[in-house]
Amino acid sequence: MAHDTIHYLVLHRCDPSCNMARYYVLSIEPSLFGDATLIREWGRLGRLGQRRVELYENQSCAVEALEIWLQRKRRRGYLLQGG
Repeated sequence: MAHDTIHYLVLHRCDPSCNMARYYVLSIEPSLFGDATLIREWGRLGRLGQRRVELYENQSCAVEALEIWLQRKRRRGYLLQGG
């Protein structure tokens, strides 16, 4: 990912045969103190999920972490939501 891309990704993993309908959201936002945050949200579609906020020294470190999480989730069968 280039550093000038949109830093908000939505992924879905659905498999009706095993009643699976999950989502995963990755976003990068600035913090109040000038560093960057990677926000990860996940859960079952239609339900309230979990959220974790991770602080990074700068935007490029947060982008690297986002790319790592994106690779992990795609290996597990998550697909980018078109839009």
